[in-house]
Amino acid sequence: MSEYLVPIKIEKLEEGVYLATSDTLQGLVAQGRTIAETMEIAQDVARKLIESYIEHGDPLPEKMAHPARIVRNIKIPVAITV
Repeated sequence: MSEYLVPIKIEKLEEGVYLATSDTLQGLVAQGRTIAETMEIAQDVARKLIESYIEHGDPLPEKMAHPARIVRNIKIPVAITV
């Protein structure tokens, strides 16, 4: 089993839902009611896309990396309702 880090962008749409896309993994589009749900759906879509690359013998996008090679600062959203 291999793991890859896939960079995604999540934006909130006017309709109130969230949309995830990836410049690195073309075809990754996921929509959910919450950020967590959108990330979960994006993981499933990414998994299927990567499996398809591998099954067809296509090279994976260069910007994707194994987690062991990546160390970086991460920003997470924290909602406060005070």
